[in-house]
Amino acid sequence: MKVFGFLSKIQKVENGNYKDHLYALILAGGGGTRLWPRSRQKTPKQFLKLFDNQTLTQVAVKRFAEILPWEKIFIVTVSPEYKKEVLRENPRLHPENVIVEPVRRETGPAHALGALFIESKDPDAVIMTEAADRVVKPISRYLETLVRAAKEAYEKHVLIAMGVEPRYPHTGLGHIKKGDKVRVKGNVDFYKLDGFVEKPPIELAKEYTASGKYLWNAGQYVWRADDLLNSFKKHQPGIYKNLQDIKPHIGKADEARVMASEYKKMPAISVDYAISEREKNFLAVAGDFFWTDIGDWREVWANSKKDNKSNVIISGDEPGGEVLTIDTTDALVHSDGRMIAVVGLDNIVVVDTKDALLVCSKSHAQSVKKVVEQLKEEKNVNLL
Repeated sequence: MKVFGFLSKIQKVENGNYKDHLYALILAGGGGTRLWPRSRQKTPKQFLKLFDNQTLTQVAVKRFAEILPWEKIFIVTVSPEYKKEVLRENPRLHPENVIVEPVRRETGPAHALGALFIESKDPDAVIMTEAADRVVKPISRYLETLVRAAKEAYEKHVLIAMGVEPRYPHTGLGHIKKGDKVRVKGNVDFYKLDGFVEKPPIELAKEYTASGKYLWNAGQYVWRADDLLNSFKKHQPGIYKNLQDIKPHIGKADEARVMASEYKKMPAISVDYAISEREKNFLAVAGDFFWTDIGDWREVWANSKKDNKSNVIISGDEPGGEVLTIDTTDALVHSDGRMIAVVGLDNIVVVDTKDALLVCSKSHAQSVKKVVEQLKEEKNVNLL
């Protein structure tokens, strides 16, 4: 049997009915504004080939396909065009498993909608969630962590947040405060969850990292579909009502019409604000593996192959694009057809496209989002 064949190479995973009800939900609707100018509304970061000639969405789907049959992998995205791209990149996915949000409503409604569709297929489903912009390794340990969390969530009806031991003080990620360790399953530690913390300023981030009491919030969860929906019923009754109005129409001829009507009534709210920071029935699992969110060009540089001067060279879609780096170190240079020469500069990002050029220091990579915000204010839609 394909399911768990990959994990059996690591160690024998406990028997349990949860295996028959295991699903994956990938969120692939983000904008990726910090990866501008490559990431645009028409081609957001999840559809860019940044690593090994595969898109981030392909990488995420491929990971889950190691342990799940294709009919148990679901994706939520935000437009019919994005759905077509997802299926073009991953032709073995079932088209009905790629769910299109009628309008953008942040991660709270997206998670809820995915759970609703999966629960309509399997009332006992337990879902491993992921966003389509993550790099993890080794994959075997990552998958083992998710699967063991799924067993816990399935049997104990508990919601589980995945955290990662911080490698350095990070101001771009929220944090999870660990409580007492409650149990160990194989190589996976489970903790009481003492709270979710917003993205901290640098001094506070240093304290969190030094204390050993905090995890990076990976924005990934494992939960039963019914438990998540019940949590929405308790904490977000308006969203829950909209979901229940959609439910009888799933798979019917009027599904799209009802979805469009009901989904736009939901507020735009993250799953953290909607559920995680309100729900008490939570455990945290500490991921003992490398994890990062490809949220900016610095992270692309950090996770790419480098030359002997620690420079990363990326070719775009256009032919040509020679890059020369002279007396330059620790740089990322993206060329899309034109020749680029960088002389005497260190720790910089250069991203060239046919209609826009970005130059910034790697330390300010998070601030690229401000460029997109200004372009929006100026209604410069051709560059968005």
